[in-house]
Amino acid sequence: VKKVLFETHHLYYWPNFVPIVEELKNRGGYTVHASMPRRSSDVQQTILSQACSELDVVFVAADSEPDRIEKIIREAYDVVMVGNVGQLKQIVLPDALAVMVYHGIGLKQSYYRDIDDRINIRAVESMERLHELKEQGHTNLVLTGFTKLDKLYTISENEPEQLKQKLNLNRNKKTILYAPSFYPTSIEKLCPQLSVLSADYNIVIKLHGFSWEQKRYRYQSGLCSELAEKHDSIQLLPNETFDILPYYKIADVLISDISSTMFEFLPLNRPIIQAECFSLRLKHRIFRRRFWRKLDVERMQNVDFAYKIVDPADVIGRVQFALEYPDEMESLRQTAHNQYLYKPDGMASARVVDAIEENLK
Repeated sequence: VKKVLFETHHLYYWPNFVPIVEELKNRGGYTVHASMPRRSSDVQQTILSQACSELDVVFVAADSEPDRIEKIIREAYDVVMVGNVGQLKQIVLPDALAVMVYHGIGLKQSYYRDIDDRINIRAVESMERLHELKEQGHTNLVLTGFTKLDKLYTISENEPEQLKQKLNLNRNKKTILYAPSFYPTSIEKLCPQLSVLSADYNIVIKLHGFSWEQKRYRYQSGLCSELAEKHDSIQLLPNETFDILPYYKIADVLISDISSTMFEFLPLNRPIIQAECFSLRLKHRIFRRRFWRKLDVERMQNVDFAYKIVDPADVIGRVQFALEYPDEMESLRQTAHNQYLYKPDGMASARVVDAIEENLK
């Protein structure tokens, strides 16, 4: 029996790992554990440990970070799965297999920078990214697809209906899913517009975990909470709802900014609006080049499958148009799907486990 640890640096990495956990359990011959770095707040840890118990996964916790690392080393895992480099070096033994399933596929440069030679296998979500990483000299790559999306193909037919009832959505209105990033973000600029849109549409807001958990971004969940309290047709998903996938199924249109959600939504082939109206920190307003260095500008410019807005007020007309003509960008979205995501077959996690088993031989 091989021992596998899912080192979940942040709660929002877990949806990428769940399909792999399930694949390992289906195959048998694996003991699966999960852990999370010890932080001053227990909120993320409590939510993750609950999610682990639902999947019958042992959650490894300790009173301090050094104790947690010591515990992990004592367990001597055969495979350590990570979503970023994080604590990797400290927790992976020399003989263990280190596997990276990167946590996001959005528009940030960290995708290319958050990397380490100790990683034996890096799962890659698209042929295009595989070529880019190969050109940069990486040799530990396996083309798998994006594991998080596997679940899209197993969501039962009645689950979207149940979600609509649970959220008390108006059956006669179309539904907007708003899924912004935490930084740079469109939240401040778009919140007033969401108020206006709520008269004619259901709006479901799914925030990034950091908008709840990190002090400098917590004002974002505050803004959206106020909005949801004022308007019956605006539903803010709580931090405990860390998996956005089921909500893609109930959305007629997605609004985002630089988040991975724009790419994750492509399999549904429904309209996407990209808000390029960001609120920047003072240093990035002054030193704009520093800000742009954080982003994958080329990838951002290549996004041709979404309606782009720079003026927040334009979102209202864009939503109306997109919902009236949902097929207008259909072929562009299909092309983008083939470009940014490998094989829409729900088998990405199976390909990850195949690569692990190949390396464990």
